[in-house]
Amino acid sequence: MRVSKKLRSQSWFDPSLSPAWAANADGRPVIGIAQTGSDLVLENRHHLALAPALRAGIEEAGGIPLEFPVHPMGEGLRRPSAGLDRNLGYLGLVEILHGYPLDGVVLTTGSGQSTAAALMAAASVNIPAILLSCGPMLNSYWQGARKASSVLLLGARDGADKEDAGALRAAALPSAGHDNMMGAALAMNALSEGLGLMLPGGASIPAPLRARERMAYDTGRRAVALVEEDLRPSRILTRDAFINAIRLAAALGAPADCVPHLIAAARHMGVELTMADWRQSGNEVPLLVNCMPAGEYLAEDFHEAGGVPSVLAELIAAHLIAKNAQGVSGRTIGHDNAGRYAGRRDVIRTLTDPLRARPWQVAITGNFFESAVMTTGLVDEAFRRRHLSRPGAEGIWETRVVVFEGPEDYEARINDPALGIDEDCILVLRFVGPVGYPGAASLTSLQPPEALRARGLKALPVLSDAWDVGPAAPFAIHQVSPEAATGGYLAFLRDGDRLRIDMQTHRIDALVSEAQMLRRQRETRLLIHANQTPWQEIYRKTVGPVGTGACIETAMNYLDIVEARGQPRG
Repeated sequence: MRVSKKLRSQSWFDPSLSPAWAANADGRPVIGIAQTGSDLVLENRHHLALAPALRAGIEEAGGIPLEFPVHPMGEGLRRPSAGLDRNLGYLGLVEILHGYPLDGVVLTTGSGQSTAAALMAAASVNIPAILLSCGPMLNSYWQGARKASSVLLLGARDGADKEDAGALRAAALPSAGHDNMMGAALAMNALSEGLGLMLPGGASIPAPLRARERMAYDTGRRAVALVEEDLRPSRILTRDAFINAIRLAAALGAPADCVPHLIAAARHMGVELTMADWRQSGNEVPLLVNCMPAGEYLAEDFHEAGGVPSVLAELIAAHLIAKNAQGVSGRTIGHDNAGRYAGRRDVIRTLTDPLRARPWQVAITGNFFESAVMTTGLVDEAFRRRHLSRPGAEGIWETRVVVFEGPEDYEARINDPALGIDEDCILVLRFVGPVGYPGAASLTSLQPPEALRARGLKALPVLSDAWDVGPAAPFAIHQVSPEAATGGYLAFLRDGDRLRIDMQTHRIDALVSEAQMLRRQRETRLLIHANQTPWQEIYRKTVGPVGTGACIETAMNYLDIVEARGQPRG
């Protein structure tokens, strides 16, 4: 394809300066392939196998594919936290998309962090861009029952069924692809589809299916067309699109990780999106998708039921979606998804018969923090009767705090009887946010003391500035912002303090006077772990609060880079 307008890449290909390149380009659009697949990132590795189909689609549509590596962004092997990698991956993508002769780009995605970085970079640079997921794994099973791959891997890692650890690992990885529950990977790709930056149906196709290869080919072809049409992220990632995504996240049962990721993408697009928008637009949308951890099914079932288009169809029918939002297909979200109702109502429910009347996650506030995300979906009837059913105070729980200064302190002291931990307590883990950890921890193995577990209590509520505190029951409060390491009042809670948790108004207050908090602020020395690499120091100096997306704050000065800043010198 030779496009009718001058291509951005042509300024690199002056025949007098680059005769070989000029002859080969010959007016055809150059499409970058941001390759996130590698041996370090299991979630994205399948992109190495999908690349030939993607390249073929670009070439057959008349484009020139140029594939380049992206900094790895995966949860499995990265220490201390993959949260460090999202902003670093974003920076690398911005430099490549701006500094090389690319007219458009296919951003390959899989893990939640890589998908978020792709959205952020596409928004900042604002050249024609489209996302391609590697797809989820097939369903995984253990002893005849569906079990999420990440749950099986945790079981193998943490010593459960030690004699079966090898079998657990094998069962956890039934095929190529990212995690098969509605975790950060599947949810962030689903939200990218809902935003309009991925072709319809592109989030849920399992990695090994032939349809996934076809999606790669179609994405390559469409990337070339985006350049011809000059369809850029700024026409797609509007405020309406982000509000659509918030409502879709609630219907999906998307995890807490998705909240700062979407806020970050919006900020890089210059769109105002706040935690207040999550409270206003997401807190009242029912949970429709019956997928783990909120439900009983996995990604393969979700795909068979209709995937993201079928969830959007339900929301469109209820007038909860801005139908005129644009997508990379060249059509509106309404055109692509209206009427595509689920083929399996056991997996994707209706608004009149939801899995839960309220969302799996809700945005909350309180008197010792500005914002946080609370997972309420595992509040069971026994917990409700014991803590949330006092006459005149239904839905309100007053609880005693037990504080741990991060995961190491938790491991060392959780079984200390002197702490007096019982089922009326809430565990507080702090100094594990973006600055404190650094990169924000994902704490997935928190358990009550052994004495309580011996009595059958499997988990206690948790409150933390961590990115995610995993499948804690009966509920968890994540991403408390401002975090402890930056002087947020979370740093000044002490053992024995009481919290008032109101499940109806989505508010948590510390029953500690302002004067006491200020005195503790003067007396407390914040716990800051030493930097171990140059990037950790840079990250800590530049990252903003998780409540505003945990972005590199100076990056907010660099929006719409290609148009606002022009071509690079040279």
